[in-house]
Amino acid sequence: MKLNFSIYSKGVVTVLILGLIAHFTAPFIPGMNGVLFGLIIGLIIGNLLNIPPTLNPGINFTSSSVLEFAIVLLAFDINLSQIGKMGWETLSIISGTIVLLLLATKYMSKKVNCPGSTGWLVGFGTAICGSSAIAAVAPSITKNKEDIGVALAVVNLMGGVGMILLPFVIPFFNLSDNTIGIVIGGSLHSVGNVTGAGYAISDEVGGIALTVKMIRIALLAPAVIFFSFIINRKEAKNFADYFKLPLYLWAFIAITLIGSYVTIDESILALIKFVAIITLTMAMTAIGMKISFSNLYASGRKAVGFGFMIFAIQLIILALLLVILS
Repeated sequence: MKLNFSIYSKGVVTVLILGLIAHFTAPFIPGMNGVLFGLIIGLIIGNLLNIPPTLNPGINFTSSSVLEFAIVLLAFDINLSQIGKMGWETLSIISGTIVLLLLATKYMSKKVNCPGSTGWLVGFGTAICGSSAIAAVAPSITKNKEDIGVALAVVNLMGGVGMILLPFVIPFFNLSDNTIGIVIGGSLHSVGNVTGAGYAISDEVGGIALTVKMIRIALLAPAVIFFSFIINRKEAKNFADYFKLPLYLWAFIAITLIGSYVTIDESILALIKFVAIITLTMAMTAIGMKISFSNLYASGRKAVGFGFMIFAIQLIILALLLVILS
């Protein structure tokens, strides 16, 4: 069967242009990143302008297939060797927090009736690394683009709030630099949040927090498998069904393993990372173009409350594991 790429070209090119604008403009806006700005641009255009029907096939293609392609490329930026750098105690604390938080996400999202799959996505983004984590797990647990957009907005909001509050609150507890670094690196949502909060306290705390954050990112692949399992397990008819992951996830896992132990030229890695970020920004822009403000407002209010709750639960789990395992 021959694909007619001309059907998609107009929409894809439109989203590419918008994505490039978002990527190169975001650094000039305080607290903004290209992925989130792409989502915002998409939201504004999708709600204020009448999008020509000829663009829809390309927009749909970008929000699904291009998103999966971006996720596969993001695997090149993950290095499993980071896991062994801080000892079994820290690894146990971080991995234990992730597992318990994902289980809490599954239970609490149903308990508080967080709409659709938004709660699942917010919890996963909180547990691992914000926007990239949501993008990685979304195709395997939901087809609702509005849930993805809401979750991205909530996680970025929570990360920003946490980055501002933690450096002011943590010093009152008289903790060691190592413990503070683990709390910041093990709880905040994105690398930018961790860097901002950690180095606001001290260079030593910032370095520890960033290393802990890298461990969380390195655990993205197993976390996606585990979360997909607990979300989709009721649909499995036999044991083999638990391993029927989407093709993009198998590719993500394979590249994570290969990239962690095979040296790739830095210039090639830089190019791959650039393409990954641009395609991810394109996908988020396309997703934004498919979300209505009214639906965003309706589901977003409860999602923000859930985001605060799951962030608080994460900090509590971290504190308990630090007391038990340190």
